[in-house]
Amino acid sequence: MPVDPWPEDQPRLDIDGLLDDPTTRVVVCCGAGGVGKTTIAAASALRAAERGRRVVVLTIDPARRLAQALGLEELDNVPRTVEGLLPGTTGRLDAMTLDMKRTFDEVIETHATPQKARQILENPFYQALSSSFSGTQEYMAMEKLGQLRARAEGEPDGWDLIVVDTPPSRSALDFLDAPGRLGAFLDGRFIKVLSAPAKVGGRAYLRVVSAALGTATSALSKILGGQMLRDVQTFVAALDTMFGGFRERADRTYRLLQEPGTQFLVVAVPEQDALREASYFVDRLALEKMPLAGLVLNRVHTPRVENLSADRASAAAEELQETGEHPLTRQLLQVHADRMHRRERELSVAGRFTGAHPRVPVVHVPAHPGDVHDLEALRQIGNELAKG
Repeated sequence: MPVDPWPEDQPRLDIDGLLDDPTTRVVVCCGAGGVGKTTIAAASALRAAERGRRVVVLTIDPARRLAQALGLEELDNVPRTVEGLLPGTTGRLDAMTLDMKRTFDEVIETHATPQKARQILENPFYQALSSSFSGTQEYMAMEKLGQLRARAEGEPDGWDLIVVDTPPSRSALDFLDAPGRLGAFLDGRFIKVLSAPAKVGGRAYLRVVSAALGTATSALSKILGGQMLRDVQTFVAALDTMFGGFRERADRTYRLLQEPGTQFLVVAVPEQDALREASYFVDRLALEKMPLAGLVLNRVHTPRVENLSADRASAAAEELQETGEHPLTRQLLQVHADRMHRRERELSVAGRFTGAHPRVPVVHVPAHPGDVHDLEALRQIGNELAKG
């Protein structure tokens, strides 16, 4: 028999208690790619707004259907008010998506003179860096979170809750690691390398530059020879006074993630790889002393009739197969048996997580047969989050 993933002493995640708590100012939804973080973030934000909070949800690379579910034609880098909340709702919901390059441009425009900002924005090296450098999306998610928090604190009727969906990275840990990597890239040591006198000249110097850019993307490799060198030198000359600010702001937002007002929701599906990522992330949060609200186990398959075992359903289906009678009933029994087998596999995988993390609060959300296409579907997911 599979291990019961919901032992009696395993705490249940109280989503409503989390969202209603006025001291909760930031909720960060994390997890590996493809586990439904964006939908969980949007459903949580909607539920919080309809329970009276003033909420902004920052989503990362959402499908167009999510914008439509929120009643918006599109989501962009500017918060837009979501209409259609339940009658009598005293809260508010704004939604936006992260435009990585536009956010990077805003940082440049805010912290550089107009002349230097123009030089940087037009520079081919910057355009490649801001569009495709590894870690830029995670770093800019941090930047945008910092901007939203500052705006929330600076406006009397501003948001009292920010819900953040994290980038769809291969690893959940990328959200915590990538900003530091990009910050290290954009610090004084990098400037020293790029601004060092070209003593060796020509291709030899270009090899030195290429070594310093070991993690740069293929977009940079398309800039050839002396042209690349000139672009890099121009970029460094224009941006040299801003490099320290990138690291400083990343560090400041990182500290924000450690504050008691921030809570992490780790999202996973009942699959081995996703729960392994969730386990790594839970351990990392504990190491970094970041507040963990709990685990959302998403897309859990729950058969409609749980007291009919897979073996009994399969046996009954085989009997009907032999007689040739009731073909529809036989098919339904086989579908039920398949779902029960899947349920057993999910219980076993989930049990490994709960066994390793017995004090982590957990809530599970049933799998839905279709896409989320309107506010009511998001509202239903929010209800299931609350029921656990």
